[in-house]
Amino acid sequence: MAEVKHIHGADEDFSRLELNLGATVENYRHFRALLDPRTKLLVLVKANAYGHGAVEFAAMMQRAGADYLAVAYPVEGMELRKNGISLPILVLTAGTDFYREIIAGRMEPSIPNLDSLKAFIQILDENGLKDYPIHIKLDTGMHRLGFMESEIPELLDLLKVSPQVKVKGVFSHLCVAEDPSQDAFTLSQIELFTRMYGTIADAVGYRPLRHILNSAGIERFPQYQFDMVRLGIGIYGVSALPDVKLATVASLKCKILQIKHLGEGETIGYGRWGHAGKDTVIATIPLGYADGIDRHLGRGAASFSLNGHRVPTIGNICMDMCMLDISGVPARVGDTVTIFGDDPSVCEIAGILDTIPYEIMASIPRRIERVVIR
Repeated sequence: MAEVKHIHGADEDFSRLELNLGATVENYRHFRALLDPRTKLLVLVKANAYGHGAVEFAAMMQRAGADYLAVAYPVEGMELRKNGISLPILVLTAGTDFYREIIAGRMEPSIPNLDSLKAFIQILDENGLKDYPIHIKLDTGMHRLGFMESEIPELLDLLKVSPQVKVKGVFSHLCVAEDPSQDAFTLSQIELFTRMYGTIADAVGYRPLRHILNSAGIERFPQYQFDMVRLGIGIYGVSALPDVKLATVASLKCKILQIKHLGEGETIGYGRWGHAGKDTVIATIPLGYADGIDRHLGRGAASFSLNGHRVPTIGNICMDMCMLDISGVPARVGDTVTIFGDDPSVCEIAGILDTIPYEIMASIPRRIERVVIR
């Protein structure tokens, strides 16, 4: 297992993404409580665990009792295996180029079409393997990846003559489960999934794991949890329900590098877009657009938290730094600035940028150290 840094407070002198272990467990228990005890719970840790740090987060989920993990690409699963993660890993975008790595890492590929299945069977055959677990991806309306209903007969014909594979799971993905105005479409997806699954299960002669619910689906359609659910954004603290406040898992923080007192007429930053009024005090912090602080948050569009006060950005966001207007706020070099966490929330930052929290989280690069707060 790779070393995971654990701290007991927020007094470390570096830029960091703090992962609150207690909040993570609280969110896990919230979703676990919505499920039948027999239902398996898969946690998505793709895209570096939505920017939270895949190895750190996977280790927390393994300790919390998750049944499965899912990644987008084989290289993500290989990283987890190299760092001691032993849970079953579903590879959602297996492709056809890294099947040998999937097998070596004891991972389970998503199979979305006949070409992928044929390629995987060939690799298994070359290695003399049988009954290798796969998950069949069904397209029930999102039209991204997966077998259409019309393609099921040809899929079944191939499965019947392919002892190299065993269907471990059959799944699909809901595309508007968070939107009550489109519940009719969501229910139609679930109905189609149920019908397609039944055809597959009858043909193979056993009951593979069924899974279609994402985080929003778990909260809004728990009656369709089937055998397993896939928990993504919810475990990271974002609920699909407006009246549910999940615990804040991640907080992006840094320390003030320098404080300057500027006179009227002084300008700040690239392009001189920042303008100082009388008695303007600015602070420079070591996070910029290379650290996930989108340039559109500059020029006062966003404000961050400093010593119990909100302080707006001033001037353009730089690659590795940005400046804040801290006029009237007691502060000194080394004080902590919170970019997002409890205040402001990641949802607030996403709202300013007219995007979704996923993008904000996933844009935090690996050069920002992840630390686990107990």
